[in-house]
Amino acid sequence: MTALLEIDGLQKHFGALQVTRDVNLSLEEGARHALIGPNGAGKTTLINLVTGFLAPSAGRIRLAGEDITALGQAERVKRGIARTFQINQLFLGLSVLDNVALAVAERTGSAWSLLRSPRSSATVADEALDYLDRLSLTADALIPVRELPYGRQRLVEIAIALALEPRVLLLDEPAAGVPSTESHIILDAVASLPADMAILIIEHDMDVVFQFARRITVLVGGAVLVEGPPDAIAADPQVRAVYLGEGDHG
Repeated sequence: MTALLEIDGLQKHFGALQVTRDVNLSLEEGARHALIGPNGAGKTTLINLVTGFLAPSAGRIRLAGEDITALGQAERVKRGIARTFQINQLFLGLSVLDNVALAVAERTGSAWSLLRSPRSSATVADEALDYLDRLSLTADALIPVRELPYGRQRLVEIAIALALEPRVLLLDEPAAGVPSTESHIILDAVASLPADMAILIIEHDMDVVFQFARRITVLVGGAVLVEGPPDAIAADPQVRAVYLGEGDHG
């Protein structure tokens, strides 16, 4: 199958410190791929390179065959790459609906004034409500985000990413801060996402990883240690000895 997202020989260094070392990774349409590794492995750095938050020192990034290496974050979003963050980037004082409506307005170029509600456009509001409905957030639509339990705040962030209509969705520790007894909320939300969307998840919760992923890449010291299906990763002696079950916030 043709790759939708291709990462080819990606490198990043800050002076003498090399944090990404010749990483190759590809995601096909509909991919369900997990990126794991110990603290400081460079996982979030890799996401930052893919989304344009950081510029690579070497290597190429392609989306549907187009070289996007030199494009900025906004242009990559327009072409279909969206992400969530380890620590959510929500407007806590705004309602759930307004947070998602802002994303819809950004994507569609809808004009809105800071003196008006982001959902003052019925079209924008209706579309935002549709994304909330997909993630079972409709009942929370008018509640300020800060009043939601943290697990549901993570769902709002996923709804915002969906509102950008991505072809590739990068989830940076979506279950971080969510009690283990509620991690199924995140898994259920991810399972409900469009089947043709390519999803790359960074996650330290191995239960979440093995329930979600059809393929796993293990990153160590900024380089790919091993990649394969979940059963092969679970059986790999290097992974079993050093990485599975370790805390992972790098």
